Amino acid sequence: MSGKIVIDIETVGKDFDTFDEISREYLLKYADTEEDIKAAKEGLGFSPLTGEVVAIGMLNPDTDRGVVYYQSPEILQEPLEEEGIEYVADTEAGILRRFWETVRHYDQIITFNGRGFDAPFLLIRSAVHKIRPTKELMPNRYKLLHADLLDLLTFYGSVRRKFSLHMWCNAFGIKSPKEEGITGYEVPELFKQQQYLTIARYCVGDLYATKELFEYWDRYVRFNPDR
Repeated sequence: MSGKIVIDIETVGKDFDTFDEISREYLLKYADTEEDIKAAKEGLGFSPLTGEVVAIGMLNPDTDRGVVYYQSPEILQEPLEEEGIEYVADTEAGILRRFWETVRHYDQIITFNGRGFDAPFLLIRSAVHKIRPTKELMPNRYKLLHADLLDLLTFYGSVRRKFSLHMWCNAFGIKSPKEEGITGYEVPELFKQQQYLTIARYCVGDLYATKELFEYWDRYVRFNPDR
């Protein structure tokens, strides 16, 4: 197997009270108000040191088939399949192992902010579980082995103002998954409510939006003298 694969992850923060006293003090070092404390605790899902992966979505843009590996205590014998997407439940370590087994078969990775978030998060959480990577997720940024659309649409940092996936989709007339009523900020609460499959399905929306954004970039932004 070879070709492209679109990747997106969903994460949540760990329970603040599970950290040791030194860590809790460090995390609240600059939190002077109740609002600051709340923000610090809500931001735990943005780092692999204080958060964990709850869903890993993978979509083949050439076939529109894919899979979401997601955390859930209810591990089914047979994965659920909906419209070409498989939903496979496992532990965090389990979904990371499944991810590495799948991604090694593809030549090009496509993400939105994957170099700044998804890839480092996957690598560090895998290291926590002593899982070795099977593919280089952070190769030379100019060779497009990992095509990070946030990188490409800001011309490798030449444009300092960065915008969200939703904003880019709106600009180019692409349906944004955020229009369905769920955003990434709601994932931690959904996880607490044990809405594991809801999170997995939300991840699929980001996969398709990233796929369409990549195709739009490739057709209208990327310079190709042969076209």
